Amino acid sequence: MNANFAETLRKLREEKGLTQKQLGKQMFVNHSTIARWENGTRLPDAAMISRLARNLGADVNTLFQLVGRSEDIPNVLVVDDSRVILTENLAVLEEAMPDAAITGFVWPGEAVEYAKMNRIALAFLDIELGTSSGLDLCKKLLEVNPLTNIVFLTAYADYAINAWGTMACGFLLKPLTADAVRDQLKRLRYPLRTGGGDE
Repeated sequence: MNANFAETLRKLREEKGLTQKQLGKQMFVNHSTIARWENGTRLPDAAMISRLARNLGADVNTLFQLVGRSEDIPNVLVVDDSRVILTENLAVLEEAMPDAAITGFVWPGEAVEYAKMNRIALAFLDIELGTSSGLDLCKKLLEVNPLTNIVFLTAYADYAINAWGTMACGFLLKPLTADAVRDQLKRLRYPLRTGGGDE
């Protein structure tokens, strides 16, 4: 438990007049993640600390000094070009994987940069990403770390054939459900502990 970081984060958020839910939306994480950071049961990674500093107008070096990372928490990312769907998916993933550090991205390039700075254990990728493709993003993430589990998300079952042509280990249709995620976790190529049960 890191009480100093937790208390500092809570004060910074309150000074900005933000609720945990509002800060979570700005950060593309579920509000329960903010709550865990503020009660000291979970700590953000380097990329999240930088985002917190930007969103709260805080000194990034001060936040880095207050936090000590835990390497046993798997990093999970989700990429969807729809902010509404991304927010919904974050809530579902938090429910299914309570012991994972889950981060959301709208822009594929930001997800790749994040992956270069953090070891990604599992990535949920929308297949249609505006002018980009989740299939291309899959290749880039696997170039960064070949041991990343990739699961594609889409509303269109027709994409399944193209998705299976990559090194992905799963394919889920939207809307995402916690049960579907838990079922998929049992079939990952590289198993990980996410607190979702049946591990």
